[in-house]
Amino acid sequence: MKLFEYEAKEIFSKYEIPIPNGGLASSPAQARKTATRVKVSVVVKAQVLVAGRGKAGGILFANSPREAELSSRKLLGTEIRGLRVRSVLVEEKLPIRKELYFGITLNRSSRSYVAIASSEGGIEIEETATTKPEKIVKVSIDPLYGFRPYHARQIAKKLGYRGNQMREIAAIFLKLYRVAMDYDAELCEMNPLVETTDGKFVAADARLIIDDNALYRHPSFQRRLIEKGGTELTPQELEARKSGLAYVKLDGNIGVIGNGAGLVMATLDAIQLYGGKPANFLDVGGGASSEKMAAALNLVLSDPRVEVVLVNVLGGITRCDEIAKGVLDAKSRIGFVKPMVIRLVGTNEEEGKRVLVEAGVQVLNSMEEAAERAVRIAKAGR
Repeated sequence: MKLFEYEAKEIFSKYEIPIPNGGLASSPAQARKTATRVKVSVVVKAQVLVAGRGKAGGILFANSPREAELSSRKLLGTEIRGLRVRSVLVEEKLPIRKELYFGITLNRSSRSYVAIASSEGGIEIEETATTKPEKIVKVSIDPLYGFRPYHARQIAKKLGYRGNQMREIAAIFLKLYRVAMDYDAELCEMNPLVETTDGKFVAADARLIIDDNALYRHPSFQRRLIEKGGTELTPQELEARKSGLAYVKLDGNIGVIGNGAGLVMATLDAIQLYGGKPANFLDVGGGASSEKMAAALNLVLSDPRVEVVLVNVLGGITRCDEIAKGVLDAKSRIGFVKPMVIRLVGTNEEEGKRVLVEAGVQVLNSMEEAAERAVRIAKAGR
């Protein structure tokens, strides 16, 4: 889950990481009021969950409250990379001596966190990593020992700092690491981390992405995700969260429902093997009830691109007769006419098959056969 910049900065501030003076505005009048309070030139920044907003025109500068009002008027209600701007962050324009980068992220190959820093931060950090790799400092973080003060000091020295400045920036590095750990971050970064003309350090921009699997530990953000959206998730993915389903939208035309992430992934592979394209990943989980199965079908069929639905269930704690009842319940309530291919094996298999066959729904035993048939139906366009 991506947080807005203002949300990340609110968290940074709680951990005593210096941030610019400013505030959030959802109207031009609020932007003017905030700029008046700040009393210096300001930056007006669109709050959208997308990278590269500066290059897309989402960051404007203003030398007066009146200009801040006009700048916010230009941004509010517009779209940046397909996302509507509903609020702006109005902050003091910092006197910059140097732009740095510091972040904590996951290194999946080593199964650990890694601290990354650079003496050349800003919007071109990706280009710096490619063209000037010597400017990038990386420190792998042992999951048992964590990120220690001496790690932070080593990074600060490699960035060229000594004395009080070295200790000050190292302390900020340690605080950011604590944010990343406390919020189960996939990515936590300051880009740029600005060195001001008076030698102080301020997080001019902030980014925080929380691991979706850890949202149960952060109920306020979990509630916001479900109730208000405000993420890059599709409407189907948001609806899946509300129903307790694991759903990811893909770009194909074969809807997929299964129980267990491994089984669903194997189903996606089988569809690809036979030349088809899955429209989604949907895992109803173990022990799925008929109501949950009906909700899953409703969700998959809400995608207009879906031409056929493949249901692949291997019943363990999931009962095949409950899955069958869910299929028929969805069929009667939704009244869908799109073809379905069902593979049903496991607990209460015979009862589940009987219920479906009596309703005129054919059931297969082989995942490969089911995937091949679904692909054939999708290619036939019926």
